[in-house]
Amino acid sequence: MLENFIVPFDRALRTLTGTVSPARPTPGERIAEPDLTAHERRDAAGLMRVNHTGEVCAQALYAAQALVARDGDVRARYAEAAREEEDHLAWTQARLTELDARPSLLNPVWYAGSFAIGLAAGVAGDRANLGFVVETERQVEEHLTAHIERLPVNDTKSRAIVTQMRDDEARHGAMAMDAGAVPLPFPVRRAMRAAADVMRAIAYRI
Repeated sequence: MLENFIVPFDRALRTLTGTVSPARPTPGERIAEPDLTAHERRDAAGLMRVNHTGEVCAQALYAAQALVARDGDVRARYAEAAREEEDHLAWTQARLTELDARPSLLNPVWYAGSFAIGLAAGVAGDRANLGFVVETERQVEEHLTAHIERLPVNDTKSRAIVTQMRDDEARHGAMAMDAGAVPLPFPVRRAMRAAADVMRAIAYRI
């Protein structure tokens, strides 16, 4: 029982202090740093800060959902997905450093809010919990596609990272669907999108 609380606490500490290491090589790590204008660098940094914040939220969501999941297999699936999301966290954090940019100053707020949402989703039961994962990953996949289109054309390093992230998110959504997810009601899906839009708008700048 104690371990159930120690693991999420440890994940929160590592996420918010930036002490995470990827298990997989960073996509595009052998690509030379592109020659970006000041405007392109700011825009790329803003987009990668949003993506980093999204990974902070993902760590919180998976930690909370695993904490309240009833089924051991579902918990194991969350743990596997969270580990891959930790790669994303490390990749985006490293890319921000390369762009001479910082993570969002509000990451503790985003983490706490996402953890609360994850608990609420889990309380509704494992199938609804999995449905939340499906919808979350679907929306994340959409916004990552938009970021690929918006990133500076010659910023191939950022594009490589975001492309791999998008592929991983699609697999996580498929995993949740295969595990028995049920679709969420339309108002819930709309509320999730609205909350994500607010986060993206703020994290891009702050």
